[in-house]
Amino acid sequence: MTGPLTAGGGAGRFNLGYVWMISLVAAMGGLLFGYDWVVIGGAKPFFEKFFNLSSGELSGWANSCALLGCLIGSIITGGLSDRFGRKKLLILSALLFAVSSVLTGWAGTFTWFVVWRIVGGVAIGMASNLSPMYIAEVAPAHLRGRLVAINQLTIVIGILAAQMINLKIAQPVPADASVEFIRQSWNGQYAWRWMFTAVAVPSLVFLLGALLVPESPRWLVKNGATDAARRILARIGGDTYAAIEVADVQQTLVGGEVQHVRFKDLLAPKVLKILGVGVVLAVLQQWCGINVIFNYAEEIFHAAGYDISDTLKNIAWTGSVNLVFTFVALGVVDRGGRRVLMLWGAAGLAVIYVAMGFCYHGGVKGLPMLLLVLAAISCYAMSLAPVTWVLISEIFPNRIRGAAVSVAVSALWIACFILTFTFPILNKALGPAATFWTYAGICAAGFVFILLRVPETKGKTLEQIERELTD
Repeated sequence: MTGPLTAGGGAGRFNLGYVWMISLVAAMGGLLFGYDWVVIGGAKPFFEKFFNLSSGELSGWANSCALLGCLIGSIITGGLSDRFGRKKLLILSALLFAVSSVLTGWAGTFTWFVVWRIVGGVAIGMASNLSPMYIAEVAPAHLRGRLVAINQLTIVIGILAAQMINLKIAQPVPADASVEFIRQSWNGQYAWRWMFTAVAVPSLVFLLGALLVPESPRWLVKNGATDAARRILARIGGDTYAAIEVADVQQTLVGGEVQHVRFKDLLAPKVLKILGVGVVLAVLQQWCGINVIFNYAEEIFHAAGYDISDTLKNIAWTGSVNLVFTFVALGVVDRGGRRVLMLWGAAGLAVIYVAMGFCYHGGVKGLPMLLLVLAAISCYAMSLAPVTWVLISEIFPNRIRGAAVSVAVSALWIACFILTFTFPILNKALGPAATFWTYAGICAAGFVFILLRVPETKGKTLEQIERELTD
């Protein structure tokens, strides 16, 4: 499968089959990220009974502890990937996914459950850095948005897989079931364990694929291995394309600072301005509030009048809608542009959250609430969810991309930790109506920031974007 060579290429044709293959392997990190991140939503009603978690603080800790690992993973990945390459870190993250999933599922105490959730979080943090960055560095410019968005698609597939597997593993729960009944049932003793353990299978597939993909050609040029980079780029787009791309990357690198990037380099005024945009977008993607729907689905749907069995079905609906509208994003991100989608998403979520707040305030339950939740997810899935990853992977200069992505993604996980940990507290103190109105205000502020500060990057090479943003 080939395609016309454009955007920084010259004469020749792209080997699109090869490009898609290596991008899909890297995006397996996204699939595991999505599964491991959301599986807790379906397992929550059962492991909480097993471990006798009775307070909002313990519930928040159980749901948010993995985020500490995500933060650790994202912090260490920037420096390690710049030093050892993207490929080795992809392999390590696959191993951590496999080990942590099994040991989380078969933890005998809440302490060990937390420990292994944190280790799994390290794998998520690494994958959330590496997968979009690797894809951006191998993708031709005119396909980069779509290929990086594939990472979001695999995240969504992982989310849906977790939701469907949770639904298949869990047995129906009587509406009047007591806590002790649930604790002693199949669900309370074993179902939640297999929900976590199931991710070991795709982890091994990811490990095998990561062993076979090439190193990032831009990382190779950055570290002086231009011949190896040229061979990989030639396989992607031919010899002419490889020569042009290598020369273009070399022009963006700075003499003796090529191999060893220090985090203080990120404080240079021009770089700091770009880094600020990446950090705000990363925080907005989390503080827009969607992840509380995935992680606290039981509380949200219970407040809307649904029991546990109906909640599991509704969670599966949310995953299906998420998947469908992520495909929509894939179709428009390289044509409609990044900035328009981000503006549309922030505005749409603000309006939907206001409506959800009024429904909670007025006691509206059942189908209207479910439809509003699905509308919010569809809006997020075709805008803030994929496009944030695309922008973070492409706006930073070649020389400091690993470190800068690490900072932005670390900010994302800090924001996600705050969101996830505080939702039960906010929900209890303010009620669901005011909580979702708070998220609406954040989305409105995000709309203004995007309008004023976020550039359009569609169709441009990474080097062209770098020159435009740093000149």
